Amino acid sequence: MSNILLFGSTGDTGTPLLEQALDAGHTVRGAERDWPRGFIEHERFEKREADLLDGDLAHLMDGIDVVISAVGLGRDPQTLINPPPLYTEGAVNMVEAMRKTGKKRLVVISAAFADPKATVPLWFKGATAALDRIFRQMGEMERVLRVCDDIDWTAVRPGWLLNRKLTGDFEVSLDDMPRNTLRTRRPDLAQFMLECALEDKHVRERPFIARKEDVKLETPPALIEELWPF
Repeated sequence: MSNILLFGSTGDTGTPLLEQALDAGHTVRGAERDWPRGFIEHERFEKREADLLDGDLAHLMDGIDVVISAVGLGRDPQTLINPPPLYTEGAVNMVEAMRKTGKKRLVVISAAFADPKATVPLWFKGATAALDRIFRQMGEMERVLRVCDDIDWTAVRPGWLLNRKLTGDFEVSLDDMPRNTLRTRRPDLAQFMLECALEDKHVRERPFIARKEDVKLETPPALIEELWPF
């Protein structure tokens, strides 16, 4: 069993990742700036208060085998206009803390749309233009990691995220979005990130992950419904 340091435990991807890790018998240390009242309690889950953007993170690393970041930014107008450097500076801070403490394995969430060459419908690119600053920051995070030859990093690139139950039948590709796919279920993303972290899959790679969903979940009306209001 492994000891996991998880950033973003309370998020839409972090929570299923936490639950899957605990169900598999692993120990998880969650790091959050603020913990919501009544969040998951478990004998193998330790809660620590820490800000990914503020200060040294080395104190979180003792006894840790792998570091996973499932953090995400909101879609409110202020964040979209001026997103905090959660991905870029956050990655730098995690790497610096890992170097100080001799930790090697890091898995983070990026996005398929951080790659301008990814095959995505034109209507989707136009409809998500407001998210471009966040996608560009994810791309910058990937560039930060690519020069970290001393860190065994993986930047996972999901498609348009979807809140549906775990399937486990997702597709993975290193070159582009899997053919005829657009969406990624968050529990599937969580499962894949755990596999990458604990089985040393896709070290220093940026794998795409997605699956074909019902057509009604891959249309402009579905996107409008999910993005509005912010």
